[in-house]
Amino acid sequence: MARRWRMVSGDTPMKLEQFDPATPGTGEVVVEIAGCGVCHTDLGYYYDGVRTNQALPLTLGHEISGTVVQAGDGAQDWLGQTVIIPAVMPCGECDACKRGKGTICRAQKMPGNDIEGGFASHITVPARGLCPVDMDRLRAVGLELADVSVVADALTTPYQAAVQAGVGPGDLVVVNGVGGVGGYAVQVAAAMGALVVAIDVVPEKLAALDGYGAALTLNARDFDGRALKKEIIGFAKANGLRTREWIIMECSGTAAGQTTAFGLLNHGATMCVVGFTMDKVEVRLSNLMAFHARLLGNWGCPPELYPGALDLVLSGKVKLAPFVEQRALDDINDVFRAVHDGKFVRRAILTPNEPRPTEIPPAGETA
Repeated sequence: MARRWRMVSGDTPMKLEQFDPATPGTGEVVVEIAGCGVCHTDLGYYYDGVRTNQALPLTLGHEISGTVVQAGDGAQDWLGQTVIIPAVMPCGECDACKRGKGTICRAQKMPGNDIEGGFASHITVPARGLCPVDMDRLRAVGLELADVSVVADALTTPYQAAVQAGVGPGDLVVVNGVGGVGGYAVQVAAAMGALVVAIDVVPEKLAALDGYGAALTLNARDFDGRALKKEIIGFAKANGLRTREWIIMECSGTAAGQTTAFGLLNHGATMCVVGFTMDKVEVRLSNLMAFHARLLGNWGCPPELYPGALDLVLSGKVKLAPFVEQRALDDINDVFRAVHDGKFVRRAILTPNEPRPTEIPPAGETA
């Protein structure tokens, strides 16, 4: 019998229940879950009143990896394959999908939002867009299948942002907010050839990036907006880079962080809004006009980009192991509380099986 933890309301602990996975229909598969990452979007649903598209009770979780154990008609070739399930699954048939705009597909399915999610032992999903995982290459870089669950959002979301912003050699990329998503944004931009400035207000998060792609780390609490921009200009000049046309990746998901990021706009800049917050900010939009700058949204990641993002991991250009931490799925309520209280520096991955033993500090302590 399969099991899952379901959110009944934000005022009560998630509830464990047994269930029979939905029989896969045409083009669908059942995946035995290896791991599911805890994303701040999940916290938004649970703590902040963000509504899920499917009514509660609902199993949350959209960063999922596992093994296909059942397949419906037309999906039999997936049986036995190890996969990553896209966090956003476009229908593939609508006008938007046919024009390569799957991220705005109105029929898209997001686990833990539109359908039952990944904080479970099994999940039934469309096979379209599944990303195969080469286990030999995965083991060669010291990872387990559960570890790459975070590729489904924490990595592919900034990867899409970097792709659509055109990050490449010679660029200066500023990543504002280097938590779960922002930390991977730093690594992705560096892997694409950019020189990366990492900004945060948590010293431990900045320290964790030492040796992982950040050429300069800055604590935003040490500068006002003007001084922060001046510091980055000096760094750009010292490294022979342009003092204009920066690519700014706003990953903090806070109103203060978004205000800081917008204040870094310069001539020809591109600002990618990756982090999510329900808070509102007050900015002068005319700066976009005056600087001839761009402001880009970034919802999920189209499945066709997943192999490229995963290859960065399998080639060793992006490291996952120092930034993830496996915990038992049955500890979900304790883990959610600890993540919400800021006691995890690494990305928590909940696994239905025995978590990998690691020499890491308990929640509440830093590495």
